[in-house]
Amino acid sequence: MKNVLLTILCALIIVTGCNGEEAKAPEGETQQMAETTDRPIVVIKTEHGDIKIELRPDKAPKTVENFLKLTNEGFYDSLTFHRIVPGFVVQGGDPKGDGTGGPGYTVPAEISPDLKHVPGAVATARQGDQVNPERASSGSQFYIVLKPAPHLDNQYTIFGNVIEGMDAVYEIEKTPLADPRMGRPQNPIYILKAEEVTE
Repeated sequence: MKNVLLTILCALIIVTGCNGEEAKAPEGETQQMAETTDRPIVVIKTEHGDIKIELRPDKAPKTVENFLKLTNEGFYDSLTFHRIVPGFVVQGGDPKGDGTGGPGYTVPAEISPDLKHVPGAVATARQGDQVNPERASSGSQFYIVLKPAPHLDNQYTIFGNVIEGMDAVYEIEKTPLADPRMGRPQNPIYILKAEEVTE
């Protein structure tokens, strides 16, 4: 009797395993996996260490596309973090190095209520509402948040977050300033290289 039951059980396993369909993850699980794997990574190399940023094309697709384009063209290489406001942000990506430069265009605002200005959030700089009521983002300038800044939520496009290297960001924060009012460092803090990486 045991042999008969064992034979039937084996036959059922073989037939079930050969039905021609691949095992599929539940739909929600597949979507969640896709969301986490479709987040490009950019590493910004500085003299203080590497800053690894996970981008959010699901929340800011045009901004991420532009940031990756500039990164892959080498636009950010040798630019500086031109603005350092301790306890607030470090800002970079300006080819002029004074907060007024960019690639010659802006990017439409992609402000998401789901993303907040928490430490490590990466967002685009922009001109103020009085001259920029659409809140269009700078074509290249970005900032990294040092401490929670909820007063900026829903006003700027957040397009990523630092997943490794906040220690490097905090080292940049300690840079002596030539002009504390403007956040201008005494000595340039260079972006040695920015590159997209695959995990």
